[in-house]
Amino acid sequence: MKIKKLREKNPLILHYTNEVTINDCANITLGIGASPIMSYSLEEVEEIVPLANAVVINIGTMASEKLNLFLKAGKIANKLNKPIILDPVGCFATKTRLEFTKKLLKEVKFSVIKGNLAEIKSIGGLISEGKGVDSNDENMDENFLMNLSKNLNSVLVATGKEDVITNGSKVIKIPNGDKMLKGVTGTGCMTASLIGSFLGIGESNLDSALYGTLAMSICGELAAKNSNGFGSFKINILDNISNLNDKILSDVRKDYVYEI
Repeated sequence: MKIKKLREKNPLILHYTNEVTINDCANITLGIGASPIMSYSLEEVEEIVPLANAVVINIGTMASEKLNLFLKAGKIANKLNKPIILDPVGCFATKTRLEFTKKLLKEVKFSVIKGNLAEIKSIGGLISEGKGVDSNDENMDENFLMNLSKNLNSVLVATGKEDVITNGSKVIKIPNGDKMLKGVTGTGCMTASLIGSFLGIGESNLDSALYGTLAMSICGELAAKNSNGFGSFKINILDNISNLNDKILSDVRKDYVYEI
């Protein structure tokens, strides 16, 4: 009863996210049953991190001055044993973004790292394909992902045509979703918010990654059925997230999600 538990507990999810999708992330967090708080303030970080049940860090609209903020927030969260998810948006696109991401990974322990396949490959030192911050890479290597997960001591979520999740010993694949998800800015960022929401109620890192990713995949698939284009699709995602329940989640997990 994961969603019921989430909505009863209503965890506070602190977001250090990008300016492009900040509103979408706040609304999807509300839709799943958590409570969002968004901040860019270095001055309040020591006060606000202790209030949160989980922290989301997203580097999408990267700026050098944010690195100190992200590092400080991450270190405080680590000290307080708060779960953190990293969304290294576009880290394959420029050397600066990749160095920014690697510094975060070196100094902060992340519970979950979620990215498209190009982002995850870049973190692991592989050449990947993409345009802007969007991945064109669908060439999945499960052994590479498992080894990277072990090396980083974090659950990895690699999104794509088939979403793959691993904690280094187990691999979970989610074949749901819809191609329209790539046509709307922010669905990846919103997925990080969903994962953060499940982390905020004390679910394991692996289960939080699974349920957050599965929620977006299911609701993307359902939203596409009643959409006339990308505008209505985006609205329908939020509608379906807010109407999502444990029966839908468990039925889809049982019938479609498979573990290796």
